[in-house]
Amino acid sequence: MQHQSKLPNIGTTIFTVMSALANTHNALNLSQGFPNYPSSKKLNDLVTNAMNNGYNQYAPMAGNLELRLAIANKYNLLYKSTYHPEKEITITAGATQAIYTIISAFVNVNDEVIIFKPAYDCYQPAIEVNGGKTIAIQLSAPDYNINWNDVASKISSKTKMIIINTPHNPSGTIWSEDDMLQLQKLTKDTNIIILSDEVYEHIIFDNEQHQSACLFNNLKQRSFITASFGKTFHNTGWKIGYCCAPEYLMSEFRKVHQFNVFSVNHPAQKGIADYMQDRETYLGLNAFFQQKRDLFLSLISKSRFKFQPSQGTYFQVLDYSEITNEYDVDFAKRLTKEFKIASIPLSVFNEEGKDDKVLRFCYAKTDETLVKAAEILCKI
Repeated sequence: MQHQSKLPNIGTTIFTVMSALANTHNALNLSQGFPNYPSSKKLNDLVTNAMNNGYNQYAPMAGNLELRLAIANKYNLLYKSTYHPEKEITITAGATQAIYTIISAFVNVNDEVIIFKPAYDCYQPAIEVNGGKTIAIQLSAPDYNINWNDVASKISSKTKMIIINTPHNPSGTIWSEDDMLQLQKLTKDTNIIILSDEVYEHIIFDNEQHQSACLFNNLKQRSFITASFGKTFHNTGWKIGYCCAPEYLMSEFRKVHQFNVFSVNHPAQKGIADYMQDRETYLGLNAFFQQKRDLFLSLISKSRFKFQPSQGTYFQVLDYSEITNEYDVDFAKRLTKEFKIASIPLSVFNEEGKDDKVLRFCYAKTDETLVKAAEILCKI
């Protein structure tokens, strides 16, 4: 049988390719974005307690109410912003499911969705499988600054959605207050929906403040915010996330969500809800990851790589243009095979042909791993 593919140009992701290469060549894997240290024993015990206390059947479709209350309290604490726990917060199977469901709920055939590249690789396929058209705005290393006149020129009567991501994966940059105000100005008095991917909201450095979409009243009224407990609590394999939005948007989201996954892992939700009663479980992440960033950068300061310190996330982009002129995918593969260290080439997240000669390294690793990685990088 033969069928026409909805995603004819999609192959194996670069994350799978580089991790497989790292395994084959016994290389340090700083490519895929996950920690190599355990999640909190206290959190693990709370999830186990939830299992032992009967939280083993379906959670409510919107999610465990205690967890939604904890999320609502967090938004009030951090942003003085209110989301109704019963009507405006939904627990999801990770942020990727939230993003896919948002796009599926609103993007119709020939609708246009603006994204900023380099972009996390789940955005464009979700747009296209739903019949939408991706309108890409290419950003450039090292600053990845946004030309708002360019953004304005890309908005049309067909623009259904704009997807933003701050702190930004893969570049490690953050959006400023002015960026958010520019976005708010451009979308005011339109029907454009904002999908704000904020999965690294608790990982931001140098006393900078996370500019959440919920801080800007007009943006908040048209925005979904997606988030990830896996990123926050060092357990990406649990695949627990959530999204927040005004009720009129969330009601449409839930129409799709209920037939997509219906509900997600109940004991994990209960355990996380209990864990979040201590606000330091998420407020302490900035200092934790800044220490790792600073350690990594100090250790590679005498290498031939150039860098601007990551402003957020747990990724660091390194410029290798003074080492070689190789295509970044080829250089990343060669580093894995010959030097035993795996990274992610950024060109795969760009418009075709855009190669800034930079690689992304994940520093959500033990200090021992970072020391070993730096020793390798300093020899290249």
